[in-house]
Amino acid sequence: MINSANRSSQSGTATTDLDWEKIRNDFPILKLKVDGKPLVYLDNAASSQMPQPVIDRLVRYQTTEHANVNRAVHYLSEVATQEYHRARCKLQQFINAGEDREIIFTSGTTDAINLVMHGYGRKFIKAGDEIILTTMEHHSNIVPWQMLASEKGAKIRVVPINDQGELEFDEYEKLFNEHTKFVGLIHVSNALGTINPIKRMIDLAHRYSVPVLIDGAQAAPHLTIDVQALDCDFYVFSAHKLCGPTGVGMLYGKAALLEAMQPFKGGGDMIASVTFEKTIYNTLPHKFEAGTPPIAAAIGFGAAIDYLTEIGIERIAAYETTLLEYATMRLNEISGVKIIGTAAEKTAAISFTMDGIHPHDIGTILNQDGIAVRTGHHCAQPVMQRFNVPATSRASFAFYNKKSEIDVLVAGIKTVQKVFL
Repeated sequence: MINSANRSSQSGTATTDLDWEKIRNDFPILKLKVDGKPLVYLDNAASSQMPQPVIDRLVRYQTTEHANVNRAVHYLSEVATQEYHRARCKLQQFINAGEDREIIFTSGTTDAINLVMHGYGRKFIKAGDEIILTTMEHHSNIVPWQMLASEKGAKIRVVPINDQGELEFDEYEKLFNEHTKFVGLIHVSNALGTINPIKRMIDLAHRYSVPVLIDGAQAAPHLTIDVQALDCDFYVFSAHKLCGPTGVGMLYGKAALLEAMQPFKGGGDMIASVTFEKTIYNTLPHKFEAGTPPIAAAIGFGAAIDYLTEIGIERIAAYETTLLEYATMRLNEISGVKIIGTAAEKTAAISFTMDGIHPHDIGTILNQDGIAVRTGHHCAQPVMQRFNVPATSRASFAFYNKKSEIDVLVAGIKTVQKVFL
């Protein structure tokens, strides 16, 4: 999010130049009560909530613009096609991609990673090749590559992490050799909040002419993403972590790589022509968007990008840093609570354990006070194994959260201790 040396000045600016309480009012679900108590939603790393402007945009599409895209010349189809394309252009601008055709709509981050595995990996990875991943990868950026390695006779090599939850760059560098053919890196750990030095890692991989995929599911809501500055080969994330709808995500890929890849799915709109003798594939981005795409969700995705851009990702990052710092201080005050992941560079997520209490019990008691946190292995079991814990509780913050909700969380944790200890 923000370098710790710059946090104070940027955080101070963020807390004074915007009315965060007014922004919070854009989210109708935050007025919900759970068992008569105000909802305290601290599970934003799993899925963020949706503001009213995005909800309104989805309703407007469904009630005045709905039709299939790229299929007809009638008014509704033309409007839907135009708005679908406009959403793609918004994503291009959001991550500073060079061309809109480098943006592929998918059903989410997992689908995007699988698209690259099938489209690039199955075509170019062969027996004896090596794929580098990291210990902190989400299962979605582990399992597809294991499947590929098993099929092709390739090998997975893994970057370790230290006790603070940071990647060991020197060990990463040692993994490269003439057999290294692909690297998959998580930008921000969903289990730890760690921000990885991906620019440095990408540059190293490129010295060996190795392409790099970045899982940005946890980074895109909190960091300014510039894929051209990063020079990554692929970048993926989902709408529902960016105040958008579920069921839609994005793959960015360099055009030359996308052109060289084979399609992941076959069907309508990914073809230029079909005979029983031969199919000619469509141009980018349609080559990878078989069938009816998630039109409404993509348009909602675009509306969410508009909403976040208007606030400003830098402002969001700075404000969330104030929440992270406050929550870290408050949790460190509680005896028997241990924060897992203390990297110098983090986004607004805290995983913690409590002496003698299972995370699922923690989540259950907190829920009785209307507090929503995540408990479990967070689809990052290698991280849990690294820290020798079966699971953690995770509180993850968004720009619509406030310090008073962290106080409620702290009070809830103390209630958990009273119940179980």
